[in-house]
Amino acid sequence: MIETNRVVVRLADGGVLKGTTVDFFPNRPTFHLRPRDGGEPVEIHCSSLKALFFVKSFEGDRRRRDLRTFLAGPPQMAKGNKIAVHFADGELLTGYSMNYSREKEGFVVFPADPRSNNLRIYVVSSAALEIATGPAANSLVERLQVAEKLQAVGPAS
Repeated sequence: MIETNRVVVRLADGGVLKGTTVDFFPNRPTFHLRPRDGGEPVEIHCSSLKALFFVKSFEGDRRRRDLRTFLAGPPQMAKGNKIAVHFADGELLTGYSMNYSREKEGFVVFPADPRSNNLRIYVVSSAALEIATGPAANSLVERLQVAEKLQAVGPAS
């Protein structure tokens, strides 16, 4: 039986598409997305992606922010090693990955927050500004959190 996956396609150009797919595989250059509203499947080129989010529901909760419980988490779990991904658009993704390699075009991340609407995320390596694993992932998260707090406070008078 073929598994139908609910996905949110985040394109490198900022576009977002929602639908289902049955033929996404990380080692293939394309897959098909059946739009959420019906319609004919659309071919998506993996090279145009930022990331592909496999989700529990399309609605999610826009007000909810995934917790970054990651910092207190173990360096390695059954789902892989700690990883932090800082995207060019400013988004920070934290979780665990079993297959991250600098040589690969992409890799899968399991969210650090078990209550996340995301089941797993396929990340396109070229869409990231920084990728860090293990203790370096902690450092990246801490650095970005400090920068975020400073930005929220605003410039010193």
